[in-house]
Amino acid sequence: MALTGRPRILALRALGLGDFLTSVPALRALRRARPDHELVLAAPATLAPLADLAGACDRLADVSGFAPVPWSGPAPDLAVNLHGRGPQSHRLLRSLGPGALVAFGSEEVPHAGPAWVEEEHETRRWCRLLEETLGIPTDPVDLVLRRPVVPAPAPGAVVIHPGAAYPSRRWPAERFARVARAVVQAGYDVVLTGGPDETTLADQVAELAGLPQRAVLAGRTGLDRLAAQVAAARLVICGDTGVAHLASAFRTPSVVLFGPVSPSRWGPPPDGPHVVIWRGRDEAPGDPWGDAVDPALLRVEVADVVDRALELLEGDLSAPGPVRRTTPGSA
Repeated sequence: MALTGRPRILALRALGLGDFLTSVPALRALRRARPDHELVLAAPATLAPLADLAGACDRLADVSGFAPVPWSGPAPDLAVNLHGRGPQSHRLLRSLGPGALVAFGSEEVPHAGPAWVEEEHETRRWCRLLEETLGIPTDPVDLVLRRPVVPAPAPGAVVIHPGAAYPSRRWPAERFARVARAVVQAGYDVVLTGGPDETTLADQVAELAGLPQRAVLAGRTGLDRLAAQVAAARLVICGDTGVAHLASAFRTPSVVLFGPVSPSRWGPPPDGPHVVIWRGRDEAPGDPWGDAVDPALLRVEVADVVDRALELLEGDLSAPGPVRRTTPGSA
């Protein structure tokens, strides 16, 4: 890591796409508050294109999970734990000997910091950490990224993203296919996105929906082109995934299906053109890392999704309105 001569701040967020995007408001607030410091983000190198679009750091140190942070020269003046509540992430940052550590309180380390609130929305969580420890003003809805300069594969298409990191958050492929058929029948183009490990799922949805193979973008786009596609899409339909957060970051209208976890914790911002559909209960959350589709997600019907999608498609998409939440008893 090249040295710049400026004092340095290290922020740890060595997680995935959605996790990074929910930390953008906190990272931007930190950078505004300490303009004389170099802000180094410890995160997976695959996120570099989005870190650039966010303008949230000066450089990225390639780190995943609790792997050692590649660091040389003087210790960070400040280490900020945007990764978790500890103790592993606290210890990882302390191993670098920072001048100060900003983190949530942990008895195991030990570390005196703000209390972790389990039900708190993820963007608000990290903003509160900075507010309560450093007195930094933050804006939890400061999520919007610059638009990518790389071209989108299918500008103006409806993006359907059937995948999710865990089966409990993965709506059945057959239901996504029925939504795709309805959207095509209404006169809109549809493309299916996904990572390299989701090509089989996307192919299955395409076959069930009667879509041509060219509609399958899964496995054919890096993160920069996926971001460009979401930014240029007419609508995004997906589960509780990183792509949902990309839609928020580009203010692309979206229909987001929630299952085991309430949208009050990971849902889109309230001022965007988004519809959230959830059939769960706050007092009975499911397992977001489960190996079977969550019952609350199965209670989301195809007709619900089609109706909400067509409402957005047929409305004035150039004038986004507030998030509309479809919860139990309001369908």
